[in-house]
Amino acid sequence: MNRPTAGKRFESELPRGKHDIQLYSLGTPNGQKVTILLEELGVNYDAYYIDIMNLQQFGSAFVDINPNSKIPALLDYSVADGNEQPLRVFESASILLYLAEREHKFIPTDLRKKTECMNWLMWQMGSAPYIGGGFGHFYKYAPLKIEYAIDRFSMETKRIIDVLDQHLENKDYVCDDEYTIADMAIYPWLLCAEEIYDATEFLQLQGYTNVQRWMKTLKAREAVQRGLCVNHWGPNAVREHRSKDDFDTTESK
Repeated sequence: MNRPTAGKRFESELPRGKHDIQLYSLGTPNGQKVTILLEELGVNYDAYYIDIMNLQQFGSAFVDINPNSKIPALLDYSVADGNEQPLRVFESASILLYLAEREHKFIPTDLRKKTECMNWLMWQMGSAPYIGGGFGHFYKYAPLKIEYAIDRFSMETKRIIDVLDQHLENKDYVCDDEYTIADMAIYPWLLCAEEIYDATEFLQLQGYTNVQRWMKTLKAREAVQRGLCVNHWGPNAVREHRSKDDFDTTESK
């Protein structure tokens, strides 16, 4: 799968639905950030499953949207600027920021609050590789269990979570009393540490009481619950999303 070069590996086409927003993604933490926001916004969108294990992210059509070959990637066909091509948006934080500003929701308008939101959004982007590619890989997926690597990245992961835990003292959300894209960006990665990496006990996650309280608050939101299902796998997943009725079908299973 891994190569030291970028670019397309084969010719491909991507499906296009009826809505202006077309998302090509997978229900991993970086993909879930975006689908949580889309569900919170209540906008119409189509979301297509990109099977990264079968290397669909290296197809020419996907690379045209994201030359870095990583999910999520998005096209917006609503932009009326005289260009016949849809607007492409890639990198999860860029997509969150784009959609929040497009809809004027979940991003503060006050300068100080908006800057604080951006601080934590970029903090999450900088922290994710240590949690995922570092801790998650060596603890859960690596064919060789390397003690040094597990220790190194588990300590850094715990430090990162402690940063958030201390920040959330006496706060409902990352930006104090305002629910923002910063919360949506951070939450799926901590949920992944619990549910995908199965590291609650190993990382002593229950000890981060402020984080646990905050996670319960987000988990209770219906839009978050829906967003976690989109482009996911398993019996309750909405593998591909085309309308709000998709969730009715899932609930009836």
